[in-house]
Amino acid sequence: MPSDQSTWLIAVPNNGDAEGLHQELESKLYQHCKLPKRNQAPLAIPSFKTGTLDSLISLSEDLPKLDASFTTTVAKIVDTLRSLLNNDPAKLAQHILIEEQSVDHYLLSGWKWNEGRYNVQRSLTELVDTLSQEMSSIDNMLKAKLNNYNLVKGSLTQMQRKKTGNLSVRSLADIVTKEDFVQESEYLETVLVAVPKALLKDWNSRYEHLTQYVVPRSSRQIASDDEFALYSVVIFRRVHDEFVQKCRENKYIVRDFVYSEGEVEKQRDDLANADTLEKELWTELLRLARVNFSESFQILVHLKVVRLFVESVLRYGLPANYTGVVIKPEPKSTKKLFNLLQAHFAYLRPKSNGAMGKKGSENADFIGEYQSLLEQEFFDFVMYEVPWIIN
Repeated sequence: MPSDQSTWLIAVPNNGDAEGLHQELESKLYQHCKLPKRNQAPLAIPSFKTGTLDSLISLSEDLPKLDASFTTTVAKIVDTLRSLLNNDPAKLAQHILIEEQSVDHYLLSGWKWNEGRYNVQRSLTELVDTLSQEMSSIDNMLKAKLNNYNLVKGSLTQMQRKKTGNLSVRSLADIVTKEDFVQESEYLETVLVAVPKALLKDWNSRYEHLTQYVVPRSSRQIASDDEFALYSVVIFRRVHDEFVQKCRENKYIVRDFVYSEGEVEKQRDDLANADTLEKELWTELLRLARVNFSESFQILVHLKVVRLFVESVLRYGLPANYTGVVIKPEPKSTKKLFNLLQAHFAYLRPKSNGAMGKKGSENADFIGEYQSLLEQEFFDFVMYEVPWIIN
């Protein structure tokens, strides 16, 4: 049973009246399943060069793996877009487009093979190789851009966390000033300490006695937040390491910060530059992902059409003249729709699974020889699915 969250691509032998077949099927699906006419359309399957039986069998074995790989690449591009757009369905819908049209429009508005890009006079193997190379190029390009963007975004996030975290971790460049420090002293230095709010009284009563050579009454509160208060205290340089150790033992956090007007300005510039670069790379990645979605989705559909053709030749034989239909099912009536399709194409059964159990029949020999090529779900028509992009 095919999924009710995908668009179905179906192929059957062309009986010489493809237009009549489409009209009859369209009428029947609307009459019995209430499937809107906009949810079904002809699918033009080209007359590819069939090649040898061995080449078709080889392709039939390779194509499912490529199909899964292509589908994964398309899904990764969609996930990238979704992440860049903060999971906003409305914005995502504006970017998952095929040449500025919706996916449904692309599939259900008279889909045609891109002859200018993929010449059907080439062998099927060559066409599949071209599709695979293009998809691989798209995947590699997106990976490189995404990795670059994630590195810059990670760096910016760290900078912002230092700017917006509590006083035990955040950058102090925009909090302290030159006047908060002892300047140009050979023996004295100013140390900055983040003290938990619950230990403020303890700090004020103990800081002078944590070590020797702490300047009395030199502690001064510079800033505070919900969790910590930032104090400056003046000590002799000779007891720096001991003072830091005593602070740790008493759960005070010494901030490793040396005031420098040049360093303060540099931190501000680094943050501004990282923010600008992140925005530029975000815009570039969004544009690339949007273009890559359009390209990769088209490649995926072209590959599925090749699968339809290869499977049809192996199942129905020559002449290799097949017609197709695209159907977007309504989830509530998917089972009824599928059963109707099975009944409508029941006339194909003698050439597929209808005689599977008849020993000695020509069809039984065919099935036995190509059993490994047939999908577990075997229908009277050839079908492959294009998963929906769920916003």
